Amino acid sequence: MYFTDRGIEELEQRRGDEEVTLAWLADRLQEFVDTHPEFETPVERLATWLARLDDPED
Repeated sequence: MYFTDRGIEELEQRRGDEEVTLAWLADRLQEFVDTHPEFETPVERLATWLARLDDPED
């Protein structure tokens, strides 16, 4: 297990039953980057990966 898996597991345990929109998620990611600009690149990579999940060219 990677160290980051603990955060993912905590997210699932605390909020796993909630339903959210992608707009809500995008707002939270933007809020996170505004607060922690040093994480802009990894957040952008995650957002791009999520946006292109169903794109067969990627």
